[in-house]
Amino acid sequence: MKKASNSRPQRGAALIELALIMPLLLLLTFITTEFGRAMYEYNTVVKATRDAVRYLSVQTPGTHITEARNLMVYGNTAGTGTPLARGLSLTNVPAGSCCTWQTVGANPIINTVTVRISSYTFHSLFPSVMGVVFADANGDIVFSDITATMRAPS
Repeated sequence: MKKASNSRPQRGAALIELALIMPLLLLLTFITTEFGRAMYEYNTVVKATRDAVRYLSVQTPGTHITEARNLMVYGNTAGTGTPLARGLSLTNVPAGSCCTWQTVGANPIINTVTVRISSYTFHSLFPSVMGVVFADANGDIVFSDITATMRAPS
């Protein structure tokens, strides 16, 4: 069989194409990974907030605030172990404003309890890739307040 006459100029073309497209593929991979991590940590904090409001909804209003704060940060009422999400601490759950009870309605009166995590910051592993900055200069994304409200016993 006879070789094609134009096969000589094509040598190394695939390597050049790979070198041209590889930075874009790496950038997309890093962005997808960081977005997935951010969503995972956000979901963890939201679930912790829901667990705390569920815990407080069966307690007497104004009590067990320390246990609820520990539940939001550590996943247990004792406050032991490591935080559920990287960068989450008790400073994100201020004692004075984390848990509020209020009465809503006139007939029937409904008691609700609301818990709040403030200024939770996601720390990116890659603050920037090839000059593209994901968040602020340190790679941090500050989420808005995460709250959950549930009906409490009357």
